[in-house]
This record gives sequence, structure tokens and C-alpha cells, in this order.
Amino acid sequence: MDLYESQISDYLREYLWPLVRISSFLLASPIYGARTLPPRYRIALALPLAVIVMPSLDVPDIELVSIQGFVVTLQQILIGVMLGFVFQLFLQLFVVAGQTIAMNMGLGFASLNDPANGVVVTVLSQFYLTLATMLFLSINGHLIILELLVQSFQFMPIGEFINAEFKFYELAKLGGWMIAGALVLALPVVTAILIVNIAFGVMSRSAPQMNIFAVGFPITLLFGLFIIWVGLTNFYPQMSTYFSDVLAFIRETLF
Repeated sequence: MDLYESQISDYLREYLWPLVRISSFLLASPIYGARTLPPRYRIALALPLAVIVMPSLDVPDIELVSIQGFVVTLQQILIGVMLGFVFQLFLQLFVVAGQTIAMNMGLGFASLNDPANGVVVTVLSQFYLTLATMLFLSINGHLIILELLVQSFQFMPIGEFINAEFKFYELAKLGGWMIAGALVLALPVVTAILIVNIAFGVMSRSAPQMNIFAVGFPITLLFGLFIIWVGLTNFYPQMSTYFSDVLAFIRETLF
């Protein structure tokens, strides 16, 4: 079997560009892009996906080693990172919510290293992130994001110009959505702790001899943990709503 240089270039072009987008997505997305997952597992997942997706794609006839080929490769990296970043914002919403609650409860000193992201977060943030990840896996979210990745080749074909400025602007606005969602998630606990602190303020004015700091800290901590426990019943509906918002954002804005 004789292989010519043009044939080898065609084969590389047909498989390389889908592989670049898929690999970029797996690197930037949650769960698949966790630091605890060795890179060889991501490669083992990206290669079969590229082989499966390639026959249904219309790869443009552009030289791989050229300026246009470099632009197309860079475009695939941006699309993959952009899609993965959206789902990262979704899970980081719960980290921000846990951080906000912990700082108001006095649990900000209880911090640990997040092995998935390699940063130091509060224990409550890690608890919320772990709970959201488990619920995300239970609703097959890891398969849904792979389905959206495959659909991206249909809505954002390889080699087609995309309005990157508009899409990056919408991604920046999604950061505001993440902060707002985290505040909504943390608002019941923060409000309850604020009421407790106001009550302790009134007590300190009426009984100055009482050591409010010695009495108030454990009560505030226990009351905050109680409100968190009560609020866990509404955790899954809120997570489902936020996940639906992310899917709607991708389908209506990015696609």
C-alpha cells in the first residue's frame, strides 16, 4: 500500500482538528479535567471520541501546515476551552457559595487543599463541591457535556468563522451569573446568621458584662450548621435549575 504525502496530510487533518477540540474540552471541563485524573486517561478518551466523530464531519480542504491551518487549530482550542470553561463556572458556583457561608459563620479558618483544582478552599466549599459533583454524575451530567461537545461540531463546524468577540463577552457575563447564583444559594444561611448576630448585638448593649464573643461564636456556628442541614433538602432543585441555565446558555448563545 503506497501512501503519498498528500494522503498523510489529509488523514492528519481529518483526525487532528477534532482531536484538538475534544482534548481542549476535556482539559478545561470539570471531572475530566481534574488534576487527580492522569493525562493518559484523557488521551484514552479523546482518541476514540475523535475517531467516532470524524466520519460525520465536513473537514475543510485547508493545508495543515499553513497560516490558515494554524488559525483553524487555534480556533478548535478556543472552542474546546470555551465549552469546558462554562461547565467549570457551573461547579465553581457551589465553591463560591460555600466560601460565602463559611466566612459568615466563622469557618473561614477551616481550610483544606482541593485535589481536583489544586487550590485551598474552605471545608464547607469542598463539601458543597463534592455534593454537587456527585449529583452531577447521578444525572449523567458527564455524558450530557460530551453530547454537547459532539453537537458543537454541527453548530460550530471546523474552519467556519465564529464571532469570538461576542462569545467571549457572553462568557464574561456568565461570571456575573455565577456570583449571583452563589449568593442566592448562600442567602438563607447568611440571613439567618445576620439575625443571630443582630440578636447578640442587642444582648451586648443590654448586658455589657456578658462576654458575647465567648458565647456568640459557638452558637453562631451551631445555628449556621443547622440552617445548612435544613437547606440541603433544596440543594438538588437549585443545582438542577443552574444546570438547566447552563445548558440553555450554551444552546442559545454559543451555538
